[in-house]
Amino acid sequence: MTSARTRARLLGACVTAAILAVAGTAMAEPEIVSGPATDADCMVPWAADTQFFQFPKKEGPYRIALANGYIANTWRIQMIQTAKAYARQPEVATRLAEFKVVSTGEDVPAQISAINNFIDSGFDAIVVNAQNPTAFGPVIKRAKEAGVVLVAFDNILDTQDAINVNVDQKGLGELWGNWLVEHLPDGGKVLEVRGVAGTSVDTDRHNGIHEILDASGKSWDVTEVMGKWDDPTAQKATADAIATNGPFDGITAQGGDTGVVQAMLDAKHPMVPFGGETENGFRKFCAQYAAEGLKCTSAGSGPAQVAVAIKVALAALDGQVVPQSVRLPTAVASDPDLKEGVDYYPGESDNFFVGNSFPTCDINFTAQEIMGQTQENQ
Repeated sequence: MTSARTRARLLGACVTAAILAVAGTAMAEPEIVSGPATDADCMVPWAADTQFFQFPKKEGPYRIALANGYIANTWRIQMIQTAKAYARQPEVATRLAEFKVVSTGEDVPAQISAINNFIDSGFDAIVVNAQNPTAFGPVIKRAKEAGVVLVAFDNILDTQDAINVNVDQKGLGELWGNWLVEHLPDGGKVLEVRGVAGTSVDTDRHNGIHEILDASGKSWDVTEVMGKWDDPTAQKATADAIATNGPFDGITAQGGDTGVVQAMLDAKHPMVPFGGETENGFRKFCAQYAAEGLKCTSAGSGPAQVAVAIKVALAALDGQVVPQSVRLPTAVASDPDLKEGVDYYPGESDNFFVGNSFPTCDINFTAQEIMGQTQENQ
C-alpha cells in the first residue's frame, strides 16, 4: 500500500504541475502593449483607442489553419484560392510547416468544431471567416488559454480576445446608400440584394445602407431579398423581385451583382443607378450600359484580405506588435471613371473580384496565380 507520506508527495507534485501548467498558459496569452504595430504601414489600427497585442515569440516554422464557413459563392472560392496562393509564395512557404484549409458551410457548430479540432491538434494560429459574430465565445477562450493566435477576417468576431482584420463593412453600406441618395433626388423604389443571413458583413452593410436612406429625408420603398453574394442565387432573387415588386428606381447589392444585372437584362428592366461590389462581370456591365442609365459605384472588400489575416498571424507568432483590430482600405471605382484594364478586365472571368490587392502589405496577386488554385479542403 502507498504510505500517507508518499501520497502527500504525489499530491504535492500534481499541484506543482498544475500551477506550472497554469503559469505556462498565462505566459502564452498576449500582452497588451503600446503601439504602433511593428508593420505600421500594413497593420493600421481600427480606431484611436484600438489595443495592441504582443504574443510570446514562437519558434517556426508554424502550423496555420484557415477555418472558413460558407463557400458557395465566387468571393469565398476566390478567397480560398488566394489563401492557398499566398501560403505557396516562397517567402511565406518557408515559414509554414503546415497550412490547412477547411470550409464547413453555413453550420455554425460545425465551424466551431473545426476550430476546436485545430486547437486540439496543436496548430499555432487559426484564421477564420466567422459564420456568426457572437457564437464563438467558448472557442475564443480555449484558443486564448492554449496560446493559439486567432485571427478573424471579413466576417469578424465580436470580441477583444481575438484579432480582427476587415474593411469598414458598414462604411460600404453607407457608400452605396449615398450613391442612391445622390442619383435619386426624389427617393423612390429600391431593390436591396443582401448577403448571407446572420453574418456580420450582411448586417453591417444593411445597417449602413438604411442609416443613410433614413437620414436623407427622402421617401424610400425598399424591397429586400437574400442573394447570398452568389450570382445564380442573386439573379433568381432579383428576377422574382422584379416580377412581383418592380420596376425599381435604384438597386444596391452586396455581391452576386453580375447575376443581378443579368436578371435586369432578361426582364428588360430599365438600367438604373446601382451601388454594388467589385466583381469583374459587374464592372463590365457597368461600363457597357452606363450610357443607358446603369450608373455604378463598385466598392468592396477584396478576397485577398485572407492573405493579410495570415500575414498578421505570422507577425503575432513572431512576437511582433499587432493591433487587436486591423482596418484595411476599401477598393472603389465609380462611374464615369471605370477604366478598362485598370478597374475591369474584359478578357478575365466575370466571377473574378477586382481590387484584390493590398500594396501597403506587399500583397499583390495576378488572376492567374489565384485561379490556378483549388477551392477544396486540404
